[in-house]
Amino acid sequence: MAASKPDERGENHVPLLQKLGPGLITGAADDDPSGIATYSQAGAQFGYALLWSVLFTTPLMIGIQIVSARIGRVTGHGLAANIRAHFPKPLLYFIVSLLLIANTINIAADLGAMGDALALIVGGHSSIYIVFFALVSLTLQIFIPFPRYAPLLKWLTLALFAYVGTVLVVHVPLEEALAGALWPQLSFQSDYIATVVAVFGTTISPYLFFWQASQEVEDQRATPGHEPLKDAPEQARSHLQRIKVDTYIGMIFSNLIAFCIMLTTAVTLHAAGVTDIQSAAQAADALRPLAGDFAFLLFAAGIVGTGLLAVPVLAGSAAYAVAESFRWRIGLGLSLAEARGFYFILTIATLLGVAIDLSGVDSMKMLLWAAMVNGVISVPIMVVMMLLAAKPAVMGRFVVGRRLRALGWFATGVMATAVVAMFIVF
Repeated sequence: MAASKPDERGENHVPLLQKLGPGLITGAADDDPSGIATYSQAGAQFGYALLWSVLFTTPLMIGIQIVSARIGRVTGHGLAANIRAHFPKPLLYFIVSLLLIANTINIAADLGAMGDALALIVGGHSSIYIVFFALVSLTLQIFIPFPRYAPLLKWLTLALFAYVGTVLVVHVPLEEALAGALWPQLSFQSDYIATVVAVFGTTISPYLFFWQASQEVEDQRATPGHEPLKDAPEQARSHLQRIKVDTYIGMIFSNLIAFCIMLTTAVTLHAAGVTDIQSAAQAADALRPLAGDFAFLLFAAGIVGTGLLAVPVLAGSAAYAVAESFRWRIGLGLSLAEARGFYFILTIATLLGVAIDLSGVDSMKMLLWAAMVNGVISVPIMVVMMLLAAKPAVMGRFVVGRRLRALGWFATGVMATAVVAMFIVF
């Protein structure tokens, strides 16, 4: 215990950039190519009318991601391991099975969008690029040690600034944009409700819960002297503060990018009467005649960059969930020989995504089913997370406080309402 005290004192003097990790990466991964497609469709179809939805989901996203991160850091185990220990196995298997299915479909959609985007930039066949991106992703995760791989993920978040750049090269009517952002224009039309549900489901996704909790565990295990906070309460102050700062910055960054994507497509595509966007690559291509080659290039390059970040997160979160469910050894910090089951799931999820793409399945149908599954399973997962976070048997003295608990349950209620609305619409 004594050895951890210098580390604890030094924690407060670590530069901000070094404090950013799981929260920043999780937030950036939320703006994956399928998310870009959702935000692009919202902007193209409804103009500024849905900008409010991005602002509304920001505090909800922050609250529920802090809860997931705290569960991982306090207990030293990911979400699936905690669910296995405190809830019936059928619930665990149901949640993890649906998560695996949804993540695999999402991987397929993201790889497809990346392949299409690179084909738009340099020409060639998207199917070749899909296989290439999948192999790059697997190589990074399997063969690069986690302490070297985590900073690489952090640097990949810079790709999302492409969408800030896109906003800067198009003319934005500030008065109309602010009105859409600050004054919700609600509608009960089915397509409006469906798009709102899609934005909520894209922003608050189950794979993000599993990833951030597990990354807190990875970070703790990879750092000498760091222990689960239940076992080392003297480390709690600095780590809980770091989680708060990391998650706030990561989620605000994520939703800032989502806002820029929606704003860009509202200013360009919606204003030009282009209201039906089927993919992120189509959004990039449609921008070219309206906003110029530079805006097109920024938008398309952003799809490739964020995909390189999101695909490992999707595959990794599925692997964490399945491996923890069966008590397999887990972690990107372990070698292939040490965690065969973990890397097997990670590889299978990625390769199945490639197979789905090469089979010619409609990408928008894939996204629709992934969104529906994510929406359905997000509610029971959030309920379970909130119950875990309030249990002294799980969290010890670090149960979540009243304000965080209220915010987490409010986010859960919003998602439950969104799921009900989705079933009514469909």
